[in-house]
Amino acid sequence: MLDLGFVSAILAQNSFEEVIGFAGDHGFKCVEIMCWPKGKAERRYAGVTHIDIDYLDSGSLENIKSTLQKNQVYISGLGYYPNPLDPDEEKSHVYVNHIEKLILAADRLGIPVINTFVGRDPKKTVAYNLDRFKEIWPGLVSLADSKNIKIGIENCPMLFTEDEWPGGKNLATTPAIWDQMFEIIPSANFGLNYDPSHLVWMQMDEIQPIYDYPDRLHHIHLKDVKVYKDKLDKVGIMAYPLEYHSPKIPGYGDVRWGDFFSALTTVGYRGPVCIEVEDKAFENSDGDIQKAILTSRNYVRQFLA
Repeated sequence: MLDLGFVSAILAQNSFEEVIGFAGDHGFKCVEIMCWPKGKAERRYAGVTHIDIDYLDSGSLENIKSTLQKNQVYISGLGYYPNPLDPDEEKSHVYVNHIEKLILAADRLGIPVINTFVGRDPKKTVAYNLDRFKEIWPGLVSLADSKNIKIGIENCPMLFTEDEWPGGKNLATTPAIWDQMFEIIPSANFGLNYDPSHLVWMQMDEIQPIYDYPDRLHHIHLKDVKVYKDKLDKVGIMAYPLEYHSPKIPGYGDVRWGDFFSALTTVGYRGPVCIEVEDKAFENSDGDIQKAILTSRNYVRQFLA
């Protein structure tokens, strides 16, 4: 009913073949594959390239398909998470251009979903950023429509450090904003790569959006979060978010996973649910990273039919 996978970013030092081999050896059905352009990462978990879509020739296509077939694993989506609404127009152009390449690569590979961020100028208002959204995103969605590729927008605010203050680098953070985005771009191919953890630390209901947006759920991230109430009471919600919360692996935080999976199955979601590991407690070694993925798998399996 639901296909369990993981996000490949946590295995940044491994090759595509190693990532897919690990997935197959440990009972995963799918993997979200990171497709950043090769180069220096701007932040943690970014800059990971398990498929280089700039060099997707017939040989690499055949290798990808044979590796997947050999391990009985499929790619749930191609992932790339930059800031397409970056106030630096040159950077914005680079990011938008690579998203276009991602859509075309998904079409060539027969992968139905690409996952990314909408982006945002963190210094400007929601209204200002929605106007920029109207300029940049209709063309991307039109390209996706022409190839019948779905776009899953992750709902992470990207507000962690001083350079992302005060608005964060991703506009698509709340149901109120999603409503405006979906009104501007009504295409059924434009939806969510839904991660419940971000709503929890923003003091919101992480379950209700599943019932409210069933047709917009194109991909699911399984990440947990721990909100430290004592720290929140000291710094308040206007502080940098990492001052009062930490990303955790599923089962180690505050997401109501029973209700979450109940909602997914109730609305008829049938697709990938991918563990996303960003838990610093499991990053001291390769063994810790693998343990994080497998511990998450063992916990989540109780909810899967």
